[in-house]
Amino acid sequence: MGDDQSAAHVIGVTGATGAVGGRVASRLAKRGATQRLVVRDLNRAPELPGASAAMAAYEDTAAFQRAVRGADTLFLVSAGEDPDRVQTHISAVDAAIEAGVTRIVYLSFLAAGPAATFTFARDHFFTEAHIRSTDVAHTFLRPSLYLDLVPRWADESGLVRGPAGQGRVAWVSRDDIADVAVAVLLGGPEHDGRTYDVTGPEAVTLGQTVDRLSALTGKPLRYLPETWEEALEYRRASGAPEWQIEGWASSYAAIARGELNVVSTAVADLTGHPAQSIEGFIRRNPSACGHVHN
Repeated sequence: MGDDQSAAHVIGVTGATGAVGGRVASRLAKRGATQRLVVRDLNRAPELPGASAAMAAYEDTAAFQRAVRGADTLFLVSAGEDPDRVQTHISAVDAAIEAGVTRIVYLSFLAAGPAATFTFARDHFFTEAHIRSTDVAHTFLRPSLYLDLVPRWADESGLVRGPAGQGRVAWVSRDDIADVAVAVLLGGPEHDGRTYDVTGPEAVTLGQTVDRLSALTGKPLRYLPETWEEALEYRRASGAPEWQIEGWASSYAAIARGELNVVSTAVADLTGHPAQSIEGFIRRNPSACGHVHN
């Protein structure tokens, strides 16, 4: 029993009840990995072979330390958007290192930078900077905008509106992101210190995206370009706080400014299969635009 090296290697997975973390946990279980699933609600933790669950919030230092103790690698999914998100991430990183984690694979965002147009991408940059400032081995995964969520950018009438202009983006599926994460988590030190842009196979405009989704699903989708001011004004009707409204609108603006016009080969290079296209996604998810009324 003491010679079982696989049992000694424990991967901590945060966000295991979410869309990306859940996919990663499921894939790791199928590969026979030993996992510690860090969740906020034990009742929602997936039951997977080789996995145990522990309850902790990122900002609860003591609980997070207890939750990840015994794990040597941590897959850190970013917390939900919040004005204090960077500090929340720093708290989790420091707690993990204090608990003995020696390697962090962080789910960041494409074009993360201190002055990124997409305001939430700035949080990822400062989180990466903090991780780099420690001695922990690390890998940053920087996915593009999620292909899975694009259909939901359309309202019930099929209208997609935003200040994306004619900028391009290589939408990436969450399945591909999870496959890349698993390849890195189960890989060796060749990934240490690396940053991987994780994108779809081609960069397209939002107008082209909507046209293709419409043709593939038979739904009457259309794109309405907005100015920055129009985008803010329209979204203020939701009653959301201004920082959140600016975050939503700035994701479109980042497309317009060309910051997301990146196509990488990371999916194919790390997983051995091509990145999912818009057509491939709809084949797998034919009801993705089901909320749009003809």
